Parts: sequence; C-alpha cells; structure tokens
Amino acid sequence: MIRKGFATGFPIILGYLPVAITYGVLAKQAGMSLTELTLMSALVYAGASQFMAVNMFAVGTGALEIIIATFVLNFRHFVMSLSFMNQLKKIKLKWKIPLAFGLTDESFAVSAMNSKEASMKKGALFYGTILASAYLSWVFGSLLGGMLGDIIPQKLSQSMGIALYAMFIGLLIPSIKQETRIAAIAIVAMLVNAGFVQLGMSTGWAIVAGTIIGGFSGIYFLGEERT
Repeated sequence: MIRKGFATGFPIILGYLPVAITYGVLAKQAGMSLTELTLMSALVYAGASQFMAVNMFAVGTGALEIIIATFVLNFRHFVMSLSFMNQLKKIKLKWKIPLAFGLTDESFAVSAMNSKEASMKKGALFYGTILASAYLSWVFGSLLGGMLGDIIPQKLSQSMGIALYAMFIGLLIPSIKQETRIAAIAIVAMLVNAGFVQLGMSTGWAIVAGTIIGGFSGIYFLGEERT
C-alpha cells in the first residue's frame, strides 16, 4: 500500500516542487526569513493562500487581514474534508485526523479517484503515503526556494512573481471551461476588490471583501442546484 500510494501520488510531487520553490524565492524576496517561510509551509500548507499571504506581506498588510483572507480562501477545505471523511468510513478515527491535515486540492482529487483503497486492508497507509509525500515535497521545495532566494539574480526572482497569477489562472480556467458562469463570479470578485481599493480600503481587506462577495455572487450566477 505504501509503494502504491507513492506511485499514485508521485505526479503531485512533480507538480508541487517547482511551485513550492517559486513560493520560497518570492517569500524570501518579500522579506520573510528562511525559518518563517518554511514554517508557513509546514503549518499552513496551502499553496494559493501562501502565495496570497506573501503578496499581502510584501505590500505591508497586517497579520489580521492575512489570517482572515487565508481562512476565507481555504473555507472550501471544510467541504473537501467532509467528502473525504465520508470516503474513509471504514478507516479508524486515529487515521482520519492526520489524514485530514494533509488534504489539499490535488491530493483530494487523486484520493477521490482511488476510492476503492479505503475498503482494503491497510488502506490508510495508501492515503497516508499520498498525503505525506505531497506534504514533504511542498515543505522541502519551500525550504529550497528560500535558500535560492539569496542566490538567484534579482531580476529573475522578480519575474517569478508571475507564478502567483499563473497559479490562480491555472486553477480558474478549467472551471470556466466546465461552467462559463464561473467567469462572472471571478469578474465580480475582481471588480469588488478594485472598487474597494479605489475607495481607500487597504489591499488586504479589499481581497477579503472581494473573496466573500464574489463567493456569495455564486448563489445568483450558479443557482440553487450548484450552491
């Protein structure tokens, strides 16, 4: 089960390493110490939120705004965890708690596509290996990126900032292809964020407002059958 879990989760490792390295470089360039940026990956472990937090940290956003924005952006994990725990009905609670911590968008998708292992003997080791290997690759990549942040040329590190926008666009485009009305939700969030910034609201709170209002607009755009 461990070997099978590693083989199944290996594509996640390949995807996480370059993104984590980019995060580490950007975090270091934003002024975070190697310990701080590595601990953020170890304790927060949320790629999109970490990129957003680094961006907010770089523009001088307060800690409370970063925490609230991260919480709102990660609220989807409540839904994913409920679905994942339902998949693991036959696995003991002592395994479910650590497995829940390692859940991400990618590991959730891979685990959902391999649901039959949940009813197999030592199935917890299968999922545990997937989640643990993904987690370790993210933390290691972040540490490596932080170390490279002091080595690579300044111009190159600045150009890596596009990774933040590329990551969000990469997450958004597949959803828009499946449902074009999701584009309207993204536009609402962007307009709300830009509008509040123009009105003088801080960047951090504008992001929080745009995320919340954009999310609630989904009730209108997608209808009750999707919300």
